[in-house]
Amino acid sequence: MLKTGLHEMNAPAIDRSTFLSTLPASSADRTAALWIVGVSSILFALAVPFAGIALLPVPAFVASYQSALAVSDIITAALLLAQFSVLRTRALLWLSTGYLFTAAAALVHALTFPGLFTPTGLFGAGSQTTVWLYMIWHGVFPLFVLGYAWLKEKDGGPRIRTATSKAIYATVIGVVATMAVFTWVVTAQHDLLPVLLRDGRYTPTMIGVVSFVWSLSFAALVSLWFRRPHSVIDVWLMVVMCAWLFDIALSAIVNVARFDLGFYAGRLYGLCASSFVLGVLLIENVRLQARTVGLVGRLREQSASDRDFYGKRLALYGAVVESSNDAIITKTLDGIITGWNKAAEHLFGYSAAEAVGRSIDIIVPPDRKSEVRSILNRIAGNETIAQHETVRIRKDGRALDVVLNVSPLRSDNGEIIGASKIAHDITEEKQAQEKLRREIEERQRIFETSQDLILVTDGYGNFIQVSPSVKDILGFSPEDLIGHSATEFIHPDDLEKTREEMRAARRGAIKRSFEARYYHYDGHEVSLNWMGTWSEPVRRHFFIGRDLTEKQAAEAQFRQVQKMDSIGQLTGGVAHDFNNVLTVITGTIGILADAVADRPELAAITKLIDDAAERGAQLTKHLLAFARKQPLQPREIDVNALVLEAAKLLHPTLGEQITIVPQLTEDAWPTLVDPGQLSTAVLNLALNARDAMPEGGTLVLETRNIFLDDGYASMNPDVVAGSYVMIAVSDTGSGIPPELIDRVFDPFFTTKEVGKGTGLGLSMVFGFVKQSGGHIKIYSEQGHGTSVKIYLPRSSGVQESEYEVLQNAPITGGDEKILIVEDDALVRQYVVTQVKSLGYTALEAANAAEALTIIDADRGIDLLFTDIIMPGNMNGRQLADEAARRRPDLKTLFTSGYTENAIVHHGRLDSGVLLLAKPYRKTELAKMLRTALAS
Repeated sequence: MLKTGLHEMNAPAIDRSTFLSTLPASSADRTAALWIVGVSSILFALAVPFAGIALLPVPAFVASYQSALAVSDIITAALLLAQFSVLRTRALLWLSTGYLFTAAAALVHALTFPGLFTPTGLFGAGSQTTVWLYMIWHGVFPLFVLGYAWLKEKDGGPRIRTATSKAIYATVIGVVATMAVFTWVVTAQHDLLPVLLRDGRYTPTMIGVVSFVWSLSFAALVSLWFRRPHSVIDVWLMVVMCAWLFDIALSAIVNVARFDLGFYAGRLYGLCASSFVLGVLLIENVRLQARTVGLVGRLREQSASDRDFYGKRLALYGAVVESSNDAIITKTLDGIITGWNKAAEHLFGYSAAEAVGRSIDIIVPPDRKSEVRSILNRIAGNETIAQHETVRIRKDGRALDVVLNVSPLRSDNGEIIGASKIAHDITEEKQAQEKLRREIEERQRIFETSQDLILVTDGYGNFIQVSPSVKDILGFSPEDLIGHSATEFIHPDDLEKTREEMRAARRGAIKRSFEARYYHYDGHEVSLNWMGTWSEPVRRHFFIGRDLTEKQAAEAQFRQVQKMDSIGQLTGGVAHDFNNVLTVITGTIGILADAVADRPELAAITKLIDDAAERGAQLTKHLLAFARKQPLQPREIDVNALVLEAAKLLHPTLGEQITIVPQLTEDAWPTLVDPGQLSTAVLNLALNARDAMPEGGTLVLETRNIFLDDGYASMNPDVVAGSYVMIAVSDTGSGIPPELIDRVFDPFFTTKEVGKGTGLGLSMVFGFVKQSGGHIKIYSEQGHGTSVKIYLPRSSGVQESEYEVLQNAPITGGDEKILIVEDDALVRQYVVTQVKSLGYTALEAANAAEALTIIDADRGIDLLFTDIIMPGNMNGRQLADEAARRRPDLKTLFTSGYTENAIVHHGRLDSGVLLLAKPYRKTELAKMLRTALAS
């Protein structure tokens, strides 16, 4: 009700149903009109036979009739123009103009009527003046009615665009001017007009003119009838036109002369015609006045109700403002505070008495004053400001983070007089957001830099988040796992255990620790130790997996060392005790031999026992060597001289089918070692090589100065980083199967036929090297050969050589992109780490097929660093050839566990091709990478 009342008072709409020109005619309107037309028709029919009866001339009747007619038409025109000033329709303007014209014509007709004011009429009227004025008057009005009929529409028709006052003035001036012209024609030009009235009677010309005028009136009536829908004014205009027709017929057609019955009756019809529309308009105005009075009464009641409503609402608003938790402040456009609620007092520390009347600058930091001016300027421009975050100052000087909502404050007439501001304190929210942001940032950094694998899955085991470390651990990128189920990557044997752990977590176990194997990108298994938990609020599993590969490898290596030590202690103890037994045997066999010297059959048996004892002594010697308990006589020796002497001894032993190639470093360091044991070790290795080359081949004996760095030592716990002299024995034989490579140093382990070997040769070499403080490494590829490298500590007290100076030179790295191809996962990880530490971008592949895929996808690779001997259909040399075919500009650096000389003589590399032999220190790697990139 309130909204409706406000709408009616504040935004009144034009109700077109209150105007006769647009109000649809009701059945009551049509019935009343028909009754009037019917009665008029009957009276007309009764008057026609007597129309020509002459009556007493009464000129005063004409004056009274014309005056009443003019007044009626003027009032009607005024009422129609009033409606026009609201509706602005051309049809109404046209109809009101017709009524103005009839009023003007009636006045001029009365003034020029003979015998009324002067015998011949005013304005120099002649005998034909008034009759022509009568015809003009009765002919022009139907034309205006025709215009109205064709202009009107359901909603009133076309509207004018100019001011209504201008249109009304133009209409009045136009009517006066037109009537002046017609008056001039019928008076001053009287003699030019045809005679319509002679001796008080109508001429035949009059019959023609009046018939035309009557036809115009009839045409106006017909047009009104067919221009539907009919408004109220349309219905009564049709009544007017009927009376108009009766007027013309009685006063100008069926009568005979002036002042006969038809003359008087016709003018009475004309007077009635002028009063029908006026009467309806007056009645409607009375009705509208009554409605207005009722509306005013209702508006007064509504106003009283509104005042009461607004009073209560104002009190409610005041209570809301005072009880609001947000500061509500009002101020003028120049920043003077006019309102200050309790929340503002609490937030900013100023009481309302302290704040009201002062500038808003009391709570604004100095660097924010321009901001306040900008806000007030925008408010003055009728702009509303929402969710504006800024800083304000409390009375005690403490800064507050607030969010402002500012809107214009208006007066009763709508003028913007100030601003209303709501300030919400977000200081704690901002602090919480900043704390949350830091926590998220810290967790993201942990997530991105973690060396462990972090996984987040949904309740069904689908990966939601995967840490970047998955690339180093499993070879996949995070995008390869996200959206996939964990079951695609978990080893089938560990799948059920993983599911059980997840179910236990959902049942409430806080943390779970378990092991499960995942598949690496290249297909091998990776063991991971998992810590997992379940979050019910987000319904997510969180896992942290630690790669156990290195740990398991180290444990296996440690177990191998322990096993070898245990076996060494056992064999050493057995050999020691057996040596004691052999001492007794060999000592007494001589006495026995002397005693039976004269008995050949017993002497032969004694000799057999002596030979067996000698063989037992050699066996215990080997066992003591493996157990590292043999008596050594170390001295500083030249390894090159020892290797050359061994080569001479080996020629007749190995046979002509095996070529022995010494490759000795000229400035090989001296080493402190038992030369006899070293010669025996080289001999054992050469004999093993011979057995691996039954059809013949090449044996390479090589010496080199080597520095084993901390990186290599970390991968081989039994190695102490430092300078070593390497002695390598390499062959082109059948090689050792991968599954046997870790057992070759075990005592009594051999792959030879029964009776072909004891299995103590390599174990003796192993024990001798370890007892001498050295390191032994074996490289082998089935079908390609084997290289055994002995690393003996460099003798102390020797001056630093030129080689060492070169090796200790500053390390130079780069920013190029290097593709590392290595089938051994541990070695590959070690190389990638070293290459990245030199500043290079490192890509990695486990085999040639992966490497070619990466080369095709990345055109920015500068160097291919590949192992030579790899499993699969393509070795490193073939990979380099195919890579060069696809990328002619791609540089290549080879690496291998074989020495450079062994590789070259195996025919696998061309002379001059760059090779970095394993193991190598970081300085050697850096030097060779720069050399290869510059080649």
